Amino acid sequence: MIADILPTGAVAAESFGPPGDRQLFPAEAAAVATADPVRRSEFAAGRAVARAALARLHVPAGPVLPGRAGEPRWPDGVVGSITHCAGYRACAVALARDLAAIGIDAEPGLPLADGLLAAVADETERASLAELAAGNPRIPWDRILFCAKEAVYKAWYPHTGQRPALRSMAVQVSAAGTFAAVLPRTLRSAPISGHSAGSAADGPPARLAGRWLVAGGLIVTAVGMPRSSLRAP
Repeated sequence: MIADILPTGAVAAESFGPPGDRQLFPAEAAAVATADPVRRSEFAAGRAVARAALARLHVPAGPVLPGRAGEPRWPDGVVGSITHCAGYRACAVALARDLAAIGIDAEPGLPLADGLLAAVADETERASLAELAAGNPRIPWDRILFCAKEAVYKAWYPHTGQRPALRSMAVQVSAAGTFAAVLPRTLRSAPISGHSAGSAADGPPARLAGRWLVAGGLIVTAVGMPRSSLRAP
């Protein structure tokens, strides 16, 4: 499912149904030792798909520990993203020489809770969603927008160290299964992942392109950050 919308150069693994009982490396188990059982189970299921995805890049198995904001810390030379929601978890990874960053997200294929859209979307975005809903009211366009912004955040933060509010990024969703995101230059900074990102103060806003898919009661989104996306012209 997630593989159908990944950027070129990325590979993925996913699993469906209950998370099951998955094995963790000792360092991973220690990282979630105080978490509740549900969190530990989902963490372990996420690491299982991460190892499967990394194997497709021929990267040896090893612990994938959480960073300071809970983001996965990948082996040197690898970028990636993990997502999970009820009944689903997925991981997408790529070589850092091919992509500067990648972000994926999964959500249930349901409308957002009342009041949440106004917290994550501006008037322009809400007007665009209303037009999409008029054309196809059966699709949860508001949740697709939210899912797209989550994917952008999950690519942006590990690469730049910046944690933008979802409302600060402008995302345009299309009925063709794509979306475009614009992040203002004030959110640009040096990367925390060890990859070159260009100047934090120069150049236009960053523009990222992604894809979305609704299938099997789920929404999935994926966005890649090309190596040139943060370089000043």
